[in-house]
Amino acid sequence: MEMKRISSGKLRAIGYGQRERILRVEFDDGRVIDYAGVGDEIWRRLSSSGSAWSYFRDNIEEEFSARPVSATSTKKSNPLDDLFKK
Repeated sequence: MEMKRISSGKLRAIGYGQRERILRVEFDDGRVIDYAGVGDEIWRRLSSSGSAWSYFRDNIEEEFSARPVSATSTKKSNPLDDLFKK
């Protein structure tokens, strides 16, 4: 999932998987949370909002089920890592 860097309140990056309807949010403390069942319109409004942090708190944080994402699953994998056991 491609992440869009932002600086709004405690948000540092946001990304959206349209097929899966998953919104991924990265916070300033390093936590990454996936929100399930997020529609295209919510993503569009969040990603174009002048105050993404307020929009997130008002429309997403308590409205969608959240699941923490492990740090290893958010890193882009390098195919050579397996080869060199990195």
